Amino acid sequence: MAKKRIVVLYGGKADEHPISCISTAGVLKAMDAERFEPIPVGITKDGQWIVNGEDPRGWDLSGDALPEVKVTPESRPVLLDVSRGCDGFLVGGDAVESLGHIDAVLPVLHGPYGEDGTIQGLLEMMNVPYVGCGVLASAACMDKHYTKVLLNAAGIATAPGVTVDARNIEASDVMAQVEQAGLQYPLFVKPSRAGSSFGVTKVEREGDVAELAAALTEAAEHDWRVLIEQGIDAREIECAVLCAKPGDEPKASWPGEIVLDRREDGGDQFYDFDSKYMDSSASHVEVPANLPEETLQRVRETAIKAFKAVDGMGLSRVDSFVTADGRIMINEINTMPGFTPISMYPKAWEATGLNYTDLITTLIEGVLR
Repeated sequence: MAKKRIVVLYGGKADEHPISCISTAGVLKAMDAERFEPIPVGITKDGQWIVNGEDPRGWDLSGDALPEVKVTPESRPVLLDVSRGCDGFLVGGDAVESLGHIDAVLPVLHGPYGEDGTIQGLLEMMNVPYVGCGVLASAACMDKHYTKVLLNAAGIATAPGVTVDARNIEASDVMAQVEQAGLQYPLFVKPSRAGSSFGVTKVEREGDVAELAAALTEAAEHDWRVLIEQGIDAREIECAVLCAKPGDEPKASWPGEIVLDRREDGGDQFYDFDSKYMDSSASHVEVPANLPEETLQRVRETAIKAFKAVDGMGLSRVDSFVTADGRIMINEINTMPGFTPISMYPKAWEATGLNYTDLITTLIEGVLR
């Protein structure tokens, strides 16, 4: 049987560019070579699509510099002819030639310009099958404000908070909104449309306008729409949801927990970018999380309910808060979560009985025509 030719998109214009590169390194090394022929297509930080650049299989986070897709003397630009569908991937240079028939696309892209419905819309226009959520779910889950709108409408609890437009509001006015909403400290100030904890600040001093202003400025570096949420005294439990084939009933993995190993030593107090990716001693993954089985099952049920509420497809990691008295709130939904071999999404499925390679195979075969 002929191998299915799969374009693996990676890199991109978002802050999460290097994480996409690392995720792709893991995916390419684990993909079933007997079933699939992967075609890595990198996207530079300024949005140029290329093939034959640096091989992402060699990338990791152990060096001084983060991995990045760059144009090289050997690379060639990728051009798209939307009207030609699965035959519309072309390679430029001295002469334009076809990249060949493409059976599906696996967009291993995190953050804006990849996880937010933009790439999904492009592939929909081309009528090319792709892994992951569609335009609506991708766009809605990229924007934490609208995620909460959809979840609340479905009767799913989220953290209390307010949303502001950082382009035309003063910190004193935001403080007034915080007080009017009765939000309790600490607060978490975060960009609405960013991932990997970029631009997130913990505000601990009640009524301190200067501290809030600095947090707003940091968040606004990533997005003008900013959320101010009440900190929840709870454990953050993450659940992997899988619905590889349209029409199938979504399945949830055993929920897992990121345990911060240096919290008692005065280290990172919340799970920021460095804790996730740069410092292997800062945290570790536990799957299933150390919770009663009844609670774990309710987390799984809530994750599936949230996935359906946003019209999820393919895969998502649903992050929830579980309080000491067993209440469950959804924090956010990642429609293309980190996909390295040690990321929560693959680790959760491995602990549930589906290994990394078979997970990739399941996702791709679910969209093939």
